[in-house]
Amino acid sequence: MTTFAQIEIMTFSEENYLKTIYHLTSLTGSEVSTNAIAEKMETKASSVTDMLKKLSEKDLVNYKKYQGVSLTENGRLAAKMIVRKHRLWEVFLVEKLDFSWDEVHDIAEQLEHIKSEKLINKLDDFLGNPTEDPHGDPIPDVNGRIIKIEKMLLSEISENESGICVGVKDTSSEFLKYLDKQHIALGSEITVLAKESFDQSVRILVENRELTISNKIAANLFVKAI
Repeated sequence: MTTFAQIEIMTFSEENYLKTIYHLTSLTGSEVSTNAIAEKMETKASSVTDMLKKLSEKDLVNYKKYQGVSLTENGRLAAKMIVRKHRLWEVFLVEKLDFSWDEVHDIAEQLEHIKSEKLINKLDDFLGNPTEDPHGDPIPDVNGRIIKIEKMLLSEISENESGICVGVKDTSSEFLKYLDKQHIALGSEITVLAKESFDQSVRILVENRELTISNKIAANLFVKAI
C-alpha cells in the first residue's frame, strides 16, 4: 500500500483541489464534473482543467476531457491525510486553546498544509487519537481508515422519536452560532415532539427545553437514534 510519505509533495493549491474533489465525490458517490469543482472553489472552469491535468500527471486523479473526475488510490489517500490534518487541528483548537466550534475552520484551513507527518502523528497521540472533529465529522487514522457511525438527519426522525446530536451538515459560522444560541451541541438529546405540515417546521425537546426550529435547521443536524 502506498503511504502518504511516498506521495509527491504538493502545492497548497493542489492539496485544496484534492480535498474539494474528495468532499464532492463523498457527497455524490460518483465522479464529479469540472463545473462542480469550479463552483465549489469559486474559480474558472479553465483553471480547474489546467489543475486536473497536473494532478493526473501525478497519478492523483482520473481525468479525461468532457468526462467526470475521480481520485486515484494515491489521490484518495492524499486527500484523506489533508482532511486528517484539518480535523485534528480543529480538535486541538477547541479542546486545548478554547476556540469555539464556529471559529476553527478557517484556522485549520491554514494549518492543514503543514507537511510534517511526524508532527501530525504526535498531535494525534497528544489528543488521544480522536475519531471525530468538533463538528462530528470522522477523522481518518494514520492509514486513512475512517470509523463511520450510523446517523440520520433530524428532519428524517418521526414524531415522538429521539436522537443524540452527532454532527452537523452545515459547518458555516452562522449556523454554528445559531446552534450555540439554542444550546444545541454534540451530545445533546433531541426529541421530535411535532412536525408542522404547513411549513415543515419541527417542535423539539432539547435537554428539557421546548423550541421550534425550521425544516432547514432540522435538515442540517445529524442524530444517532436512541
